[in-house]
Parts: sequence; structure tokens; C-alpha cells
Amino acid sequence: MLDAVAAAPEPQCRLEPLRLDGCLLGYLAVSPPPDHIPQDSADDRLPELIRFVAGCLEALIDGEALRRALAGETLAKYREISLLHRATLGLNGSLRPRDVAQALLDECRRGELPAEVGMVFLRAPGETDFIPACAFGDNARSCLDPVANSALFRAIDCSQKGEIVNDLDADSRWNQEAPLSSMLLSPLVAANRCVGMLVLGGAAPMLFEANHLQYIGTLATVAGIATGNALHFESIQTLINSLMQALATAIDARDPFTAGHSQRVARLGVALARTVHLDRTFFPDVTFSPHDLEELLYAGLLHDVGKIGIREEVLTKATRLSAGVMKVIGQRISLLEMTAGQNYAMDFSELCRINAADTVSEEDAALVTRLGAREIRIGDASLPVLTAAEIACLLIARGNLTPDERLEIERHPEESHRILKHIPFPENMRRLLPIISQHHERLDGSGYPGKLLAPDILLQSRIIAIVDIYDAITMARHYKPALPREKALGVLWQEARAGRIDQRLVRLLDDNIDVVEADSARLERRLDLSDFLAGPAPA
Repeated sequence: MLDAVAAAPEPQCRLEPLRLDGCLLGYLAVSPPPDHIPQDSADDRLPELIRFVAGCLEALIDGEALRRALAGETLAKYREISLLHRATLGLNGSLRPRDVAQALLDECRRGELPAEVGMVFLRAPGETDFIPACAFGDNARSCLDPVANSALFRAIDCSQKGEIVNDLDADSRWNQEAPLSSMLLSPLVAANRCVGMLVLGGAAPMLFEANHLQYIGTLATVAGIATGNALHFESIQTLINSLMQALATAIDARDPFTAGHSQRVARLGVALARTVHLDRTFFPDVTFSPHDLEELLYAGLLHDVGKIGIREEVLTKATRLSAGVMKVIGQRISLLEMTAGQNYAMDFSELCRINAADTVSEEDAALVTRLGAREIRIGDASLPVLTAAEIACLLIARGNLTPDERLEIERHPEESHRILKHIPFPENMRRLLPIISQHHERLDGSGYPGKLLAPDILLQSRIIAIVDIYDAITMARHYKPALPREKALGVLWQEARAGRIDQRLVRLLDDNIDVVEADSARLERRLDLSDFLAGPAPA
């Protein structure tokens, strides 16, 4: 229409072009009214007046265009800030690298990008290879896994700049590693290191546009920092876990017969806790989070740390009297045989058996008492065959510890608390010390060190108590051979019926013993506890 006006103006019509940034927008058309009477002086000033009006219109148009541009730019910035805010909340909601990667993919799908498949690769600190973390789309893993081996992927890793390739076959860095035509790659950068890579792709050519890369670039900025933080936290957690494992190994190493005990208790405790988590009969309202399992794992690893302060001769005591003391008693009996003219070899053999036995019968006690009453007389001097302290040790009703030695052993939960209380454990492990302190408490108040009753004993402590007993029975010790798990479960039932340990937990352990032991074995591979908690137990 403007061209028509310019080409065929009305009679006496004047046209003045209107421009914006040098580009022609249109014309200002001015024509006199039909009854206009020309006046030379006024008509001479008309072109100047028309140019002035046109200038004013151009200024108004320019102002409106600027206002709209600013409004559009402000809206774009608002959307970008809104995206950053939402992405920051979503991507920083977890310190698990895979959770961050999944949140990034979820954000990509929310943005209605044209990608058919997508994957996030992660690279751990100190590593060179990128490992697939999560993906979306049909056959995404088999489709995108090989992308990490391409020269294109390595180029993005080196440049640390996102890129769109809408014709992969024409790119010299691509060797048809995947059945794709278009791909968008964006590095996840933290502290000037590429810690991950976002890969989006599709079979259709010319799939992605520049605004898609800008959108992904905004997400990748936040995701890179969040991923770096998560990977750093994970490496710290791995270090802490290794230190805990090393400390537990050092504790158990003091007694070669208990090697691995703390680690087995930790794994069995977490496995039994998972059974409790899934149970809907005895514990319908109890659930454990991955943090709860981590807390229980560390409690199991460190439950015997207080034994560091126990004397080795008490901690590793295998018999009532040491081999050296029994050798001296043997010499006394030989001397008794010489002075009394009788053979006491059989009595000494029985004495050696009693010394190593777990319990003492009435007949055993009678033998000890009879020998303890004998004296070796040489001239006017006399020497007892057994001293009062030796008789007291040999007559210990169960086990091989004297009352003082047992008190020393029973002090180890308090020692554990004293040693560990100086470590600033995180808030999600606030129950770690109580769990450790209570693992020898019994529901009827017969435990130690606090003689607590059932209402005051944590469920986690009850779990550790049960698996501690179970492992102690099923593993060989210096004072007994390893016993089958049926025997261990029988002992647990005796304790449960006597009201000392939680009968519900014993029932769950008995009913699910195969699953619990299988889950414990799975934990040897240091599984992610979230996956362990959610995943099905092996058959």
C-alpha cells in the first residue's frame, strides 16, 4: 500500500518518508483540504513543517521500538532468571551426583526441547573417563553410550563450550558412533574442569536451534557447579568411609579371631534394617532413609572402637588361666607326685580341659576344689597346688573372664563414646553415639553400661545388638569354634524369650535370614545405599 501511495499520490499531496535505524518504515502523507486556498508564504513553510512532524513521528516510533525491545529483553532476562532459580533449587537439592544428573535431564525435558534421547555423563575427580549416569528416551543407553568415544565428544571436553551439530555425517569429528543425525552437547564445568557432559540427540536433521543451546547453556552453568559439589562431596564420603573401614580393621586386628567382625556387624545391621524398612507386620510405621542406613553402617563399623583401651591380655584371653600359669601348675603337680608318691597326670589333664571350657560342671568344680585343698610339703615348708586366685579363675561359671576383667570389657561402650565424641559428625548422624553406647544394653535392664530399659533403647541399637550376637556365634573365636546359623538363631531366641533382646527383630531375622545374609554380601561391593534400600533383594 505504501508503494501505491508513493507511486500515485493525490493531487497536491506531499509525502515525507519515515525511517527507523535507517530503514524505511512508511510515509507521512499530507494533503490540503478540498477548500484550501493557496497562500505563497504559508505554502513555502509547509515542507519544513511536514519534515518536523515526520521527525516527531520517527522519534515516537523509535521510542516505542526501544520500549518494546527493552520489554522483550527484560522478559527474556526474567525467564532466564526464573529458569536459573528453578534449576538452582532442583539441581542443588541433592549431593548425589546421579540425582543432580537426573534433575538436569528432567529440566531439559520440561523445557520442551526437540531431543528424542538424552544422557548425562559424569567424570569423577582424578578420573579421565566419562561414565553414563542417567538417560531418557527409547534405547538411550545403547544409543548414546558410544558417543563418549567420539572425537566430537573429546573436542567439547577440551573446549568446554557447548555446540550444536545438526548434520553429524558432515562433521569430520563424527564417525557414526551412534544412529543420530543431530546432536547438542554441553559440558558441565566446575572449577575449570569438565566434570560431566550433557548429550541430547535425535534422528532428524536440523533438530536444534541457537536458542536451544542458550537455554541448555544456562542450565549447564548451574548443573556444572552442582555436579562438581556433589562429586566433591562423594569423594569426601568415600574417604570417610575408607577411614572408617580402616579404623574398624585396626580394631579387629588386635584379635586375629575377630578379624572382620566390625565390618560384618555393620553390613548385617544395615541388611536387617532394610528388612525392618520393608516389613509391614511388626514395624509398619518404621522407615529408614539412606542417611539412616549410613548412620547405622558407621555405628556398626565403630561399635567396638572403645576396645582400643582394653588390655590385650584381657581382650584376647582364650582360657581362664594363661599357658604360662598352667605350666607352673603342671610343675607343682609334678612336685606333688614326687612328694606324695601318687600319679596326678589324669587330674592335670582334666584341669587343662576345665581351663579351656566355656562352662564348669559340678564334677569339674569338685576336682578344682579337691586339688586346691592339696599342699606340697617339703620339710617344714608347704606350697599350695593351686592358689586362691587360680581356684577363683578355674571356677568361673561361664566364659574365662574374672569379674574385674569383665568390668574392663564392659567399659568399652563408654570408651567408644569418649573417643568419638570429639569428632564433629554431621547432623544426619546425631544418633551415632547413642547407638554405639547402647549396643550392649538389654531390654530388661541387664545390659551395660547404663542398665537401660526397653523404652530408652534405640531401635538401631537393638539391631546392632542382635547382629553382634549372631556374628559372634557364627564366627570362630579363640575360645570356641564357629557354630552354624541355626545355633546362633537358637541362642537369639533364648535371649528374646528371656526378654533381653527384641523378639520382633529376632523373628524378622529368622524369617528372612537368607535375604539378610545375601543383602549383607551385596554391601561388600559398597553399593549406593539409596539403590540398596530401594532395590529388590537377590533371590
